[in-house]
Amino acid sequence: MKKKSHFLYQTLENKTVVWFENNNEYLVLENTTADILKRLSKGISVKEIASALAKKLSVPLEKTIDFVLDIEKDIYAKKNIENTSITNDYRDILKPKNFEYTKYYKINNLVFKVEFSSEYELYLVHPKFAHLEVQTTKTVSHTFAVFLNNNFIFFYVDKDFIGAWNKKEVHYFQGKFSMELIQKIHQKEESEWMGVFHASAVSNGEKCILFLGDSGNGKSTSLALLQANNFTCLADDFVPIDASKKEVYSFPAAISIKKNSLEILLPLYPELQNSAEYHFKRLNKIVRYLQPNNDDFFSHLPCEDLVFIKYQKDADLICEKISKIEAFQQLVPDSWLSPIKENAQLFLNWFKSLNCYQITYSNNSKMIATVSKIFKNEL
Repeated sequence: MKKKSHFLYQTLENKTVVWFENNNEYLVLENTTADILKRLSKGISVKEIASALAKKLSVPLEKTIDFVLDIEKDIYAKKNIENTSITNDYRDILKPKNFEYTKYYKINNLVFKVEFSSEYELYLVHPKFAHLEVQTTKTVSHTFAVFLNNNFIFFYVDKDFIGAWNKKEVHYFQGKFSMELIQKIHQKEESEWMGVFHASAVSNGEKCILFLGDSGNGKSTSLALLQANNFTCLADDFVPIDASKKEVYSFPAAISIKKNSLEILLPLYPELQNSAEYHFKRLNKIVRYLQPNNDDFFSHLPCEDLVFIKYQKDADLICEKISKIEAFQQLVPDSWLSPIKENAQLFLNWFKSLNCYQITYSNNSKMIATVSKIFKNEL
């Protein structure tokens, strides 16, 4: 009997990446394991699969039967558990009649009116977009409302309820706020995006490179350095890629600069000296925000390269190509990836085409020169 679950498979180097439709999850498997999974999903019996495997590997049938049963139990069955919990979406909660703060942000030719019920909600959104603030109250394109009720953060867009999150889920709210923003800026529905990546995107006007790495490794600092050297900040921290073109779209948030990067960046950006400082206790970091040098938030460019970047004091510059499997396993956990099957296939195809690098550096000039070579396909 054919299984109900749906999968996608992509060979990547000497492994197989499997996507599970029921829970939008990706796993990297050995090719033999992935092949067994394919056969199970086609309704082929455990005994038939095990017999073929026993013959191929010259091992006893009982061992291959156990192996196939373990795969069916540990991988196949586990990935098909459906979430049956009922979530209260709080649609009966009424929006406040009055908001303590109202901000207007101009992005391209659009004016966004954003209402906040208290300083807490303002703090979650405004710092990243303060450079877009305008005082005019002329034609408003869209109205966003953010308010707190029973310790939940509520979010409305143009009177439509978007969602509610508790205070431990602040990052989910911020992600959704950004997603709604890019949908309005680029006039695309959520279903039209292939994914959003926790990265920095820098461009040379023709294409872009994504910088990735753990928090504190220097993604945003490297972006700021490159921005000061005639490259363009396409997006920082929230990097959207559409499904139709498979291109990186600009996002208007400011570049977050951590306190320990100020010494390096102040000579290039003296405005950081007196800029507001924000202490995010939950993330244990203190940041200031730097205005991106991009003012065309319609722009979108192809991406051919991923660079995992790491600043390491006194390190010689090392730039090397890395395994795509290693890159995939670092990229996916911090990303939002579309749950739509067609988009998942596009993502797998797109990723397979990328060049993946690791750069470790301490000398800023050498890093900039190396990135320039990547743009020119000279590495």
